[in-house]
Amino acid sequence: MNLKSKAIHDVFPLRAIEQDCLISVHGDLTVCFAVSLPEIFTLNASFDGVGEGRVEQGDYITLCNVWTKALGVLPSYTILHKQDWFVEENYQTSGEGAGTTQRTFLDRASDRHFNERPYLHHECYLYLTKTHPERRDVSAVKTSLARGRLVPKEVGDKHKVEEFFNSVEQFTSILESSRLIGLRQLRSAELAGTSEKAGLLERYMSLSLRDEVVTLADLEMDEELRVGGKYAKFYTISDIDDLPEWVHTNNRVEALSTERSNVSVSYAAPISLMLPCNHIYNQYIFIEDKQAAFPKLEQRATQMRSLVNFGKDNEVNAMLLNQYLSYAAETGFTPVRSHFNIQVWTEDRSRLPVLRNLVSSAIAKLGVRPRENTKDALGLFWAGIPGNAADLPSEDKYWSFVPQSVCLLNQETNYYDSVSHYGVKLVERMSGKPLLVDLSDQPMNKGWVTNRNKFILGPSGSGKSFFTNHALRSFHVQGSHAVIVDVGHSYRGLCDMLGGLYLTYSEEEPINFNPFFIENRLLPDVEKKEAIKVLLQTLWKRSDERQTMSEYTALSDAVTQYFETYLPNNPDTFPCFNSFYEFMQSDFPKYLAEHKVQVGYFDYDNFIYVLRPFYKGGEYEELLNSRANLDLLNIPFIVFELDNIKDHPILFPVVTIIIMDTFISKMRKLNGVRKIILIEEAWKAIMKDGMAEYIKYLYKTVRKFFGEAWIVTQEVDDIIGNKIVKDSIINNADTKILLDQRKYRNKFSHVKDLLALTDKEKDLCLSLNRDLDPKRKYKEVFISWGGQESKVYGVEVSTEEYLAYSTEQTEKIRLEEKVAFYCGNYDLALRDYADEVKTGTLVSR
Repeated sequence: MNLKSKAIHDVFPLRAIEQDCLISVHGDLTVCFAVSLPEIFTLNASFDGVGEGRVEQGDYITLCNVWTKALGVLPSYTILHKQDWFVEENYQTSGEGAGTTQRTFLDRASDRHFNERPYLHHECYLYLTKTHPERRDVSAVKTSLARGRLVPKEVGDKHKVEEFFNSVEQFTSILESSRLIGLRQLRSAELAGTSEKAGLLERYMSLSLRDEVVTLADLEMDEELRVGGKYAKFYTISDIDDLPEWVHTNNRVEALSTERSNVSVSYAAPISLMLPCNHIYNQYIFIEDKQAAFPKLEQRATQMRSLVNFGKDNEVNAMLLNQYLSYAAETGFTPVRSHFNIQVWTEDRSRLPVLRNLVSSAIAKLGVRPRENTKDALGLFWAGIPGNAADLPSEDKYWSFVPQSVCLLNQETNYYDSVSHYGVKLVERMSGKPLLVDLSDQPMNKGWVTNRNKFILGPSGSGKSFFTNHALRSFHVQGSHAVIVDVGHSYRGLCDMLGGLYLTYSEEEPINFNPFFIENRLLPDVEKKEAIKVLLQTLWKRSDERQTMSEYTALSDAVTQYFETYLPNNPDTFPCFNSFYEFMQSDFPKYLAEHKVQVGYFDYDNFIYVLRPFYKGGEYEELLNSRANLDLLNIPFIVFELDNIKDHPILFPVVTIIIMDTFISKMRKLNGVRKIILIEEAWKAIMKDGMAEYIKYLYKTVRKFFGEAWIVTQEVDDIIGNKIVKDSIINNADTKILLDQRKYRNKFSHVKDLLALTDKEKDLCLSLNRDLDPKRKYKEVFISWGGQESKVYGVEVSTEEYLAYSTEQTEKIRLEEKVAFYCGNYDLALRDYADEVKTGTLVSR
C-alpha cells in the first residue's frame, strides 16, 4: 500500500486538541501522560518455586497490583495505551563542571573519554482513550486509515465525558500512591509542538525523539514499512496461543544472581531496556463491558461446540472459552482484550536481519513465540499514533484479564541523573552512560538519610581506594575541605595533584605541628582549650594511668593563664610548646603557690620532668614547635599519613590529637563550607584510648556543621569484632558504600545483619562485578542511603584519571618520573603518560 497519493491531513485520525486532550475523527477522547518509572535493578523481588507453585512478593507484585487496581476504576470501552520509546543516542558532554565553574584538566579528559558514548534513551508515555461501543470491533479494512475522515455518530455524552475524567483522576491517584510511578499530563504544546520544538505527534510520525522541529516523513509500505528514511518492522504478541502457560511479574537475571542471591527485572525487560536497538514497545489493554462481552463469548462457545464434528480445534476452543468464562466468574476480574507489539527501525536496511534475530530472541526469553507481522505493519503503526489506539484491528487482540495483561507492561527505566549540581560522576550499570550522583545533599533532602556520614567497605583489590580518590577529587573541585587520615600512601598522588598538604614522618623530615598557635593571637575557644588539655594529658600520662580531677583542673588553669595572661604580657613571645613550657617553669609555680595547690593535687615536678623531651634540646623538640603548617584551617586538602608512626607510643597519640583538633576547628569555623574527614585503615590504630571518644563525638555532631565523616575499611572481621565501629560509627553512617563482596559471599549474612541491609540490598551487593562489559575498563560500587534507596553504579574514569589514582607501584613510579620531568606539572605529566598508555609506546626522557 502506498500513501504517497494521499496527503497526511486527508487521512490523519486526529481532529483537534482541546483542553490538552486529543480528539479523534471518530470522537475518541484521549488524555496523555509522561510517565516516570522505577529505575532498573532497584525493585525488590522474591519468589519461591516455579510455574503454578511460584509465590511472588516484593515491589514487582506491588506494581502489578497497583496497575490492576488503577485499571479497575476505568469505565468500559476505555483503552490504555502505554508507549515506551527506546532510542539509541550518543552521550554529549555539557562542558560544565558539577557544582562549580572550575574546569580542570581531568574534567576535560573525562569529557573526551565519554563523549559520543552510545546508550539507549528511554521515554515512557501513557494514553487513556475513551471510545464508544461502535469502535469496539475495528477490522483492518475499517480503520480511519482506510475509511478516511468520517463524522462520528456519537460526538460525546457530557455525563460520560465527566465520568471519564473523574476515572482518570482516580487512575492517576492510585498509580502515584505506590510512590513508584509518577504521571505528568502532557499539555497541548507538548502534543502538537511549537515553532521551536517538536511535539509528541510530530516525533512519532517521524520516529524521532529530537526536540527540534522535524519534517513529517512519508509513509511507504513495500516489503517493510518505511517512515522517511527509516525501515521499520513489527513483532507482535497478539495471539493467546503464542503465550506461555504462566506469566510472571519479574524474571531473575542469571548473570547477576548467585545461589544465595536473586537480582530481578520486570517480566517485559528483555523486550524493553534490555533490547539494544531503536524500538517502541506498544502495550494496549482494552477495557470491555462485562454485560456485553460475556453473552457474545458464551454464544461463540456454543457455536464452536456445535461444530465439533467439523474439527477438533472447535472443541478445544470451546473448552478454552468456557474456562475463561468460569475463571471470570470465580475471580470477578474485568475481561480485557490485549495486544503488545515491538516496532524496531533502522536507517540501514541491511541491519534488518540482525534486528530480527535480536527481537526474536528477546521475545523468546519471555516464553512467547516470536511472530513477525509483515502484512499489517502500516495498520499497527497507524494505531500507535497517540490517541488512535481504537484503530487497532480486532483480529490483533486476544482475550485476557487485567492481572495477566499488566505483567507484560514495562515497569522500569534507566537511572536518572541527580537533580543536584553537586556530586560524583559515575556510570549507569547497563550502558555506561555517565551520571551525576549526589551522595550527600539530595539523599538528605529526600529524607533517605539523616546525616551525610559514609561507611565504605571493600576488600583489597576491589577498587576501594580508587573510588575514594575519585569521590574526594570531585568533592574538592566543588569547594569542599577534606582531612584524610591514611596508612599506605593511597592519597599521595591526589594530594600532590590538588596542591594539598601531605604530612608524614621520616627521620630526614620529622613531622611537626604547633597546636598552641592561633591566628592573630586570639584566645582559644572551649574546644581548642580542651584539645590542648587532652594533648598535655597524653604527653604526661600513660594510657593506663588515671587522671584525677585536681590534675585536670590544674591543667585547665595552666592553659587559661598561658593564653590570657602570659602571652598578652609578653607580646614578643611566639606561641608554641617551648613558650608554654617556659611559662610553666617561670609563672605557673607562683600561681600554684598563690592558690595553695598542694603537691598531692598536682605533681608539678613530675609534669615538668615528663614533658622535658618536647622542649628545645629534647628528643622531640620539633614536634610541637613548628613555625610552618600553622594555618591548617584554610588548607582545603590535608593528608595525615600515619604509616611510619602508627605503633609509636609518643608520636602517634600526639598526631591523632592534632588531627582531631584540625578537623574540629574547620568544622566550627568554616561556615557554609562542606567539611570531610576520611579515616582509611588508620581507624584501627585510632580506635583506642581517648581517640575513640573523639570519633564517636564527630559522627554524632558533624552533620550539624555541614560536615561528613567517612570511614574506609577492608576486612569484614574488623567491623564485626570492633564494638566502637559497630555501635557508634555504623549506626551514625546512613550511607553505606560497598565494593566487590564476592570474596565474602559465604559469610555475607554477617555483614548484612551488621550493616542492617535489606534482602534486596544484599542481592545487589553480591551482584557487583558479575557481568562487566569486557569492552570497558571499570568496576562497580553499591551505594545504600539509609536503606531507603540503593543502587549499583559503575566507577569508570578516563585514562588520565585512572593513572592519577592508580595504586599499582609500577604505574605510580612512572607517573612520578613524568611529574619530575615536567617540574611538578601534573597536567602535563598525566597527558604525556596517558598518550603512552593509549598508543602502547614508552617514550624515554
